[in-house]
Amino acid sequence: MTYEHILLEKDDHVAIVTLNRPERLNALNATLWEEIIGIGEELHADDTVRAVVFTGAGRGFCSGADVGPAPANGSAEAPTLSREEMLDEYGRIGRQALSIYQRLDKPTIAAVNGVAAGAGYSLALACDLRVGTENTRFNTMFLQRNISADSGMSYFLPRIVGYSRAIDLIYSSRFVGYEEAYRIGLLDRVFDTETLVSDAVQLAKDMSKWPPVATQMAKRVLQHSMGASLEDQLRFEVHGLSVARRAANDQKESRDFFLEKRDPNFTGT
Repeated sequence: MTYEHILLEKDDHVAIVTLNRPERLNALNATLWEEIIGIGEELHADDTVRAVVFTGAGRGFCSGADVGPAPANGSAEAPTLSREEMLDEYGRIGRQALSIYQRLDKPTIAAVNGVAAGAGYSLALACDLRVGTENTRFNTMFLQRNISADSGMSYFLPRIVGYSRAIDLIYSSRFVGYEEAYRIGLLDRVFDTETLVSDAVQLAKDMSKWPPVATQMAKRVLQHSMGASLEDQLRFEVHGLSVARRAANDQKESRDFFLEKRDPNFTGT
């Protein structure tokens, strides 16, 4: 597939997805949301991709929904919807996109260069891990736009930082710098600005060397735990183990590479 506002690269088993509207701080219009959905479905079906890194072109990760000044009348990009209708449409498409990425059976890393705000913040939260630099900043933004937390923010944020911190971040609608973000769990790693994406890709490569099926089941088991009782979760763990063990070649390789003291070569078969 070809994309208007997304760049897709592949490095070994890692896909690098770059939001590419730098002139709008990668703000999410309907086209970009639809492309995020399309690329998520493409990566889900691509068994050669074992981990995904998301980042933004230019000086920011994503400034949220594109509700800024509209193109002039007569422009090919001039909107036909009101601001309220645009917000509703972006919310609908955004919820579909974030659901796809939350279900993606591969490790996902958001390399948050610069600002992540509103729905862009939610997109980063939907990833398994977030890495950043001293330039990384987060802002929920929703109350500033006279709307409640949307685009999955109310689901992801309290699960990552806890309920009271999530309330604080949403009510205050303030910018959170990289040091606080790392302290409260919004960022998992902090890298140098110049090497953010390459360091994120290397982290993704480190994750992608392990058995693909076992990695997928590890993600599913952890996600399942968010709403499960202990008894239910223990049963689901057994299910995860049984699925992972069906990859017979990787079951053998997990023993052989350790005994032979070499790098593993897992295939998912």
